[in-house]
Amino acid sequence: MSAALLDIHGLRQSFPRADGDEHLVLEGVELQLNQGQIVGLLGRTGSGKSTLLRLIAGLSKPVGGSVTYLGQPVNGPAPGIAMVFQSFALFPWLTVLENVQLGLEALGLPPAEIRKRALAAIDLIGLDGYESAFPRELSGGMRQRVGFARALVVHPNILLMDEPFSALDVLTAETLRTDFLELWGEGKLPIKGVIMVTHNIEEAVLMCDRILLFSSNPGRIISDIPVDLKQPRNRLDPQFREMVENIYVAMTARKGSPTQIGTAPAMTMNTVLPRVSANLMSGLMETLAAPPFNGKADLPVLADELHMDSDELLPVAESLQMFRLAEIEGGDIKLTDIGKQFVEMGTDDRKKLFARQLLAQVPLASHIRRVLQERTNHVAPKSRFLDELEDHMSTEDAEHTLRAVTAWGRFAEVFAYDDDSEGFSLENPT
Repeated sequence: MSAALLDIHGLRQSFPRADGDEHLVLEGVELQLNQGQIVGLLGRTGSGKSTLLRLIAGLSKPVGGSVTYLGQPVNGPAPGIAMVFQSFALFPWLTVLENVQLGLEALGLPPAEIRKRALAAIDLIGLDGYESAFPRELSGGMRQRVGFARALVVHPNILLMDEPFSALDVLTAETLRTDFLELWGEGKLPIKGVIMVTHNIEEAVLMCDRILLFSSNPGRIISDIPVDLKQPRNRLDPQFREMVENIYVAMTARKGSPTQIGTAPAMTMNTVLPRVSANLMSGLMETLAAPPFNGKADLPVLADELHMDSDELLPVAESLQMFRLAEIEGGDIKLTDIGKQFVEMGTDDRKKLFARQLLAQVPLASHIRRVLQERTNHVAPKSRFLDELEDHMSTEDAEHTLRAVTAWGRFAEVFAYDDDSEGFSLENPT
């Protein structure tokens, strides 16, 4: 067996906080990439997947562990590792040909060789004839093809892809995925291995030979899932659907125990809350209550119906579970009796029910409400609660958590918030 293209052992990455502590992003990451593999990194936003790509590419240094490429430690940008980004990241004042040539110019190759390889890469990814076009003249899919050509033109051993299809519409993304897999399968791409970040479970099963499932806070690999399905893969194949279902189950399972019906994470004052609006929660409940679901849905089927990937759908589903408006079990979501009542109510009654569940199930909301009630003027600054949260979570998580509970509190009319004064009050609630 040939040596691995990439070996990662005990990788750890953190960033300093304002209070002097560290925000741990990745811990104990073990990863090996062998020749001929496409490895997918799948997990929630904030699980450190993009950070891991930057460490592999040598764009930043880890605080612990090692990254070894072709037997040599990665110290700075490594020749032979290229990246395709989510955004097209093209220079708007350069033509397609000039954008693609940039990487070769940095290598100091002769002008004739630069032009020859750039034209070949443009032809390979299906943009022959657009060499003199500027990015503004191209569609999103064509601009991303330029991004692929720019990465491939340097003939990298490893291609890193950071959500390369997420900024595209559904049909364009599907076309580009199919074209990439065909070129890969036919051996026409000048690369030996691929690591791809994605939030789309179906995309991971469609493209990857292995899927590494990440937990969050900090990011750890909690599962290494081989995908043994033959290419080209069919989304309607029962084995394909079963694998998608199993990954949804793994992503919704609670750490340390299997997911049980009606089981939601134990909420505390210091639980990091998702930025999910009450309107999204309402919309998902209405979709669940209506035919063909009639109160219960398979999460992968629901994701297809709503054209949402897992990173969009799961936070909404888990917010409903947090509020006891729905239950998640084994990849399915089911409205509770309270959730069914919510759907049948008018706007005012929905707000009252949401307020009861918010104060009963989200300790931070009841804490803010209680502080306001106890104060003579019924007012408290944002900093009062932000400082409390920052004692137990990163500044970014504290901001997101406070914004989430503020939005829920406003919708439920349990407290008010003024952005100009950055203060909470009981002005609106009766």
